[in-house]
This record gives sequence, structure tokens and C-alpha cells, in this order.
Amino acid sequence: MTAAARPGRSILGVGAVALILAVAVIASLALGANPLAPSAVIDALAGRGTSETAFVVWDLRVPRTVVGLVAGAALGAAGALMQAFTRNPLADPGLLGVGAGAAFAVALGVSLFGLSGAGEIVWPAFAGALLVTMAVYVIGASGTGGAVRLVLAGVALGAVLSGITTAITLTDPDAFDRMRGWNAGSLLGAGLEDLAAIAPFAAAGALLALVLAPGLNAMALGDDVARAQGVDVGRIRVGVIVAVTLLAGAATAIAGPISFVGLMIPHAVRWIVGPDQRAVLPMSLLAGPILVLGADVLGRVVIAPAEVPVGIVVAFVGAPLLIALARRRTARAL
Repeated sequence: MTAAARPGRSILGVGAVALILAVAVIASLALGANPLAPSAVIDALAGRGTSETAFVVWDLRVPRTVVGLVAGAALGAAGALMQAFTRNPLADPGLLGVGAGAAFAVALGVSLFGLSGAGEIVWPAFAGALLVTMAVYVIGASGTGGAVRLVLAGVALGAVLSGITTAITLTDPDAFDRMRGWNAGSLLGAGLEDLAAIAPFAAAGALLALVLAPGLNAMALGDDVARAQGVDVGRIRVGVIVAVTLLAGAATAIAGPISFVGLMIPHAVRWIVGPDQRAVLPMSLLAGPILVLGADVLGRVVIAPAEVPVGIVVAFVGAPLLIALARRRTARAL
């Protein structure tokens, strides 16, 4: 019996994920180079306590935690969309060249215009992700092959842009130094003002993903079966491309190209709720921040007072967990 046929297990899983997410948020607010007791965090959030505690919580950790919530949710949902769209459990948003496009635009902005800091690179990163995804769609839609052609176009264009980005950073050491933290994937430095700029795009992408879920369920049986059920396959494809661009582009712009989240989270979610995209997509929005915030907290404390970027920690922590999940038959089901 699959997880989809056991509603009790699904309800229990949703509750467990919500509880773990709450713990991750508390840990993100309390732990770091300057650890705080949960009571001190509560006092700071309520406007009590010392000015130092208020600064640590409100100015440093609240923005970082909210960025982690938004980036994790966006990457988790984008990964679920890509895996359902391509019917490939190894797919992730990087296959459309989103991260490569964002990194290329940031490298150009830093090298040509001297941009620095999260606030200045958010818009070039998002614009690069959007333009590259549009180019991938134009190239991939120019012939037959559907999702496979789109993925091949994304991989090819992403590889070219990654090579150009590397050349730019190697020939301009100052540019490399300024974008190194962002390129490793980090929640440090982005503020609530930067988040406000990309949050509407992430929200629109999440809403579109939820709307596309029934059509993706039909497409899992094949394009011909989906058409026989009245699904507009072409419209679903365009919708997925737009949603992935909005979600992954927003997350990459605010936190850098964090890999692995979009690949791993849908596997874990399908093990809990089964392959129904109407459950997988909202659960991926809920579960994605757990991995991002957990990795960020671990990166703060493992070599404190220095930090390991969240993108690096996600790769180290996520690999063995993904291997374990991939061995489960229910986790592989699409």
C-alpha cells in the first residue's frame, strides 16, 4: 500500500513536518556565534530584554530566518515542479539554467558596474534567471521533443553561461571576491528590504504551482492520456516554466545558487504523502525551509565564530539522506 492510500500516515507526516519547521525557525533565531536561550528570543521578539539581544534577533537573525523560509519554500516547490514536469526523479531547477543565468548576470553586474551586497545584486540575478529561462523555452520549443528538448536546451545554455561566468571571475579577482559569498549560497547579508523586492514573484510562482498540480497529475500518465482527459499540455508546460522561473529565480536572487534542495525535498515529500501533486507541491513548500534553515544553523555553529555557507552544508548533509530516500520505492514514484 502506498503512502497516498494511507491518509492517516499523510496527516501524521504533515503534522511532523510542521513541527520540525517550527523547531528549525526557533533554532535559527536562537543559535549562532552568540547563542541565546529561547526565553531571551521571546523577550526580544516581544520588545523586552537588552538592546544587544534585540539587535541580534531583529537585525541579524529575523531577516536571515525569513530569507531561509522563502528561499527554501521556493526551491522545494520548484524542484517538485521540475520532477513532475520531466517525469524524472533526478530533475531540479538547475536543468533550466536558472542558477547559471543568475550567476552570469551577477558576474556581469559586479565586473562592469561594481555592484556589491545583496541589495544590489538581487535584480540582476533575477533578471538573468528570467532571461535565460525564456531563451531556453524559445530554443526548446522550436522543435519536437517536449520536456526532453527543454531540459537539453537548459543544460547546454547553462554550461555555456557557467563557463563564461568562470572566465569573468578569474580575470577579475575583485569581482570574484565580491560575489564569492553569494555564489556559494548564503542567507547572510540579505535584508527584509531585499526580500520584499522578490517576495511577490515567489508568491506568484507558488500560487501558479498549486494551480498546475491537477494537470501535472494527468501528464504523469503521458501527454496523450492527458489530452484525452481535456488537459491543455502546452499550457501546462508554459505554466511550469513560468512557475519554476519565478520560484527558483527569486530564491537564487536572494540567497545565491543553493543546489540540492529542489532535488531532495520532493523525494522526502513523496515518501510522506505519495505521488499526488496536489499534496506534493504544498508539502514541498512546507518542507523546503527545513533543509535550508537546518543547514544554515549547522553552518553557523560547526566552526563558530566563522561560518560555512548554507549551500555547502546542504550538499554535505543532503547527499546521504537523498541516497537513503532514493532506495525507497515510494520515494522514487512519480
